[in-house]
Amino acid sequence: MTNHDQAATVRPQALAWVSRYLDAGERIVTTRALHGGITAEMRRLTIAAPDGATRDLVLRTFVDVPHAEDWLGREAGALTLLTGTSVSAPGLVAVDATAAHCEYPSLLMTHVAGRTVLHDEGVRDRVPLLAGQLVAINALRPARPAERPRSYVAWTTADTVVTPPGADAAAWAAAIDVIRKPAPPYVGRFLHRDFQPGNVLFDVPPADPEGARVDPEGSSVDPEGTPVDAEGTRITGVVDWAATSWGPADLDVAHCATVLAMLHGPEWGLRFVAAYEKAGGEPAAVTEERLYWLVRDALAFSEEVSVVARAWRKAGRPELTTRVVEERLDAYVTRLMGTLV
Repeated sequence: MTNHDQAATVRPQALAWVSRYLDAGERIVTTRALHGGITAEMRRLTIAAPDGATRDLVLRTFVDVPHAEDWLGREAGALTLLTGTSVSAPGLVAVDATAAHCEYPSLLMTHVAGRTVLHDEGVRDRVPLLAGQLVAINALRPARPAERPRSYVAWTTADTVVTPPGADAAAWAAAIDVIRKPAPPYVGRFLHRDFQPGNVLFDVPPADPEGARVDPEGSSVDPEGTPVDAEGTRITGVVDWAATSWGPADLDVAHCATVLAMLHGPEWGLRFVAAYEKAGGEPAAVTEERLYWLVRDALAFSEEVSVVARAWRKAGRPELTTRVVEERLDAYVTRLMGTLV
C-alpha cells in the first residue's frame, strides 16, 4: 500500500460512524486524501446509491490536536449558522467532537466543488473576489446573541514574536511595541478567523461563463448574481470554519493580507486591505487602530513560518522556502511600519 493509499484510508470506527449517516442502500466506493491542510486530516468520500448515482462527503479528522473538541464544536456551529446564507460553505452532516464514536475527533460534511488556487497567475483578479467574500462573511449576524461564536483569541504576544534572521530590527522592534499596547476598541463582527486563499475554493474556467454580463466597473456577474472576475473566475465556497470567532473585522482583513503578502509578495497585503474597503468593508477608521490589527496578525505568523512554507511547498509552490517566506514577511512588516505610521 502506498503512502497515498494509507492517507486515504478511513479508520474502521470512523467508517462505521460515517455509514450511520448514509441513506438506505448507499455505500462508500472510494476515498481520497485531500492535501493542503495543516492541522487536520481531510478525506473525500464518494458515496454510491443503488441506482448508480454518486455524491461526495468530506471527513475532517483531528489527530492528537489540542483543543480539537472546541474547534470542531465551533465549526459545527458555524456550518449550521451559514445554512441558507449568501456565504457558500459545506453543509454539516454530523460531528463527533469528543471521539465518542471515531478513533479521533471528526466532522462529516458535504463536499463543495472547486479548488484552492495558490499560484501567482491571476492573483490580481482573485484579490477583489476574496475581499468581496470576506465582506459578506463579516456582515453575517446571528439571529440571537447566544448564537455568536466565542470572542477572538490573540495568536501572539509581544514576548513570543520571532524576528526573522536578517530582518529590519528597527521595524520589528517598533512593530512589537505596537502590540504591547492594549487592543483598541472595536465593533464586534462575525469572523472566519482563518480566511485566506488556502481556505477558499475557486472555479477557474478557461473562458468567461456563457451568459455572464459585464458591469460598469469591469467585473462580471453571472445570471444568478455571483461575482466573477474578467476571466470568469468565481468563488464556489469557503471551508475550515474551526476558528470562527467574534471580534474586529480588521483581524480577518489582517490575516488574509498577511497570507497574500507571504504567498505572492508584500504589495499584495496592502492591496487586499484597499480591496476590502472598496468592496464595502468597514475597517477601523483610525490609522493607528488599523495598524494595530495588521501588525498583530503579521507578527503572529513569525512563530510558524516554517510550517506555513512547508504546506505551500506540498501544495505546489516549491520555490516558497522558509527563507523566502521569512523575507517576504519581513518586507511586509517593514512596509506596514513605513506606510501606516
